[in-house]
Amino acid sequence: MDATTDTAFEYRGCHFTCSVIERGPESFEPHVLYRHGLPGLEQLALPQDAEAYAGAEEALRHAQQQAVRWVHDRTGDGQGRF
Repeated sequence: MDATTDTAFEYRGCHFTCSVIERGPESFEPHVLYRHGLPGLEQLALPQDAEAYAGAEEALRHAQQQAVRWVHDRTGDGQGRF
């Protein structure tokens, strides 16, 4: 059975839920849900952009970094790429 861990994450006034879904003993998938913060945008799930990680901490870090990139891409400050 899959286990999910949700973590609230905020960046530049944008609120997200970053999730890690455990698919097996060494298989953790990052997921990001944008909740609110930018005018005119409703809640949406960000597209999955990575394979599963071997550790939950790595997967969570990836989800948070994806959220940061997403904010930068929408605010046009040119910092969307690491």
